[in-house]
Amino acid sequence: MQNLTINAGRLWDSIHETARFGACDGGGVDRLTLTDEDKRVRDWFCDTVEALGCTVTVDEVGNMFAHRPGKRDDLDPIAIGSHLDTQPTGGKFDGILGVLAGIEILRTLDEAGYITNAPLEIVNWTNEEGTRFSPAMLCSGVFAGVFPPDYAWSRTDRDGIRFDDALDRIGYRGTEKAGGHRLGAMFELHIEQGPILEAENCTIGVVTGVQGARWYDVRLAGSTGHTGATPMRLRRDALVGASELVLAVQRIAQDHGPEAVASVGRIDVAPNSRNVVPGEVSLSVDLRHPDDATLARMAESFEAELGRIADHHGLERDLTPVWDSPAVRFAPELIARVEAGAEQAGLRHRRLVSGAGHDAAYIARVTPTTMVFVPCLGGVSHNVAESTTLDECRAGAQTLLNAVIAHDNSLID
Repeated sequence: MQNLTINAGRLWDSIHETARFGACDGGGVDRLTLTDEDKRVRDWFCDTVEALGCTVTVDEVGNMFAHRPGKRDDLDPIAIGSHLDTQPTGGKFDGILGVLAGIEILRTLDEAGYITNAPLEIVNWTNEEGTRFSPAMLCSGVFAGVFPPDYAWSRTDRDGIRFDDALDRIGYRGTEKAGGHRLGAMFELHIEQGPILEAENCTIGVVTGVQGARWYDVRLAGSTGHTGATPMRLRRDALVGASELVLAVQRIAQDHGPEAVASVGRIDVAPNSRNVVPGEVSLSVDLRHPDDATLARMAESFEAELGRIADHHGLERDLTPVWDSPAVRFAPELIARVEAGAEQAGLRHRRLVSGAGHDAAYIARVTPTTMVFVPCLGGVSHNVAESTTLDECRAGAQTLLNAVIAHDNSLID
């Protein structure tokens, strides 16, 4: 095989160039999906890949595909992709690295005059983060048939703006039917978003799957009252009940082994006044485990605790399931390609399961898929302090390139 080497400095420059779109204090990025800043980075993506000779198509929920022809266009494309949207206080690397590494691979191939057997496609999946429009991984989910397009279009943000209206406003509702786009395989490069690789001085994570996740919205309603005039015995304090539920969620994770994790990530209190007993609390609950049966037991425990706490404090309760993502196992043949790609590059690697959800988790339902992880400083992500190094980006992109080329060659063996 021809020696193909990533230009790490060029990749690093692209990372910092795209960080201008939504740059926020602390060196991070605030680029929520379907905002003006998202449009700017999408426009940049189109201009960049078209300059490399790619054709860009956009589907009905805004997923973007940059197509580079291969020698055999009868073969389904090999996709390299992730997402360009961020958290409101996100970093420069979460998701973005996976898209830009794909662009760097195209640049490397172009410089070498190398044409793959199968076409290559760089993909930007819409609304991976799920911050503005819930749930997460919304449009890779539509692509994989998990959600119908109407479901995605009807999602609203906190200001009541519908997803389809926001998509139309920035001009990125395409004509291609979501899921009508065939892929032969997909590779996704991502920062780990956890501390394992850094703690073990390991450069490459060979991702074997993604743990299952269940998200819920909870509403607890009691009675407001004057703090000074309402006796403790007569209160129906929704915040007290919510506080007990937060601790119950923590206990549930601790009771289900070291792989179980859970948290309450958002709380809204009403009326949120200094001298008023809180009458209503809304909160989010996130339960995760790599084993579906264990995750189901965690969910049963959570629902039981919610009922017990609400009854004890005389609170009304509403429980809304938001997201149920089963555990995912990635394609063994692609996992092997990533391991071989890391070894070819002389990089220390280990297998692991992703603790975070990713677009690859849904795409694995419709085509062979795997992921490559690189370390991030302190395991910190979804934070302006999110950081990785130029050498780690180089390592991830080189491993990705090696794996893609090896898989492409296997298609005609």
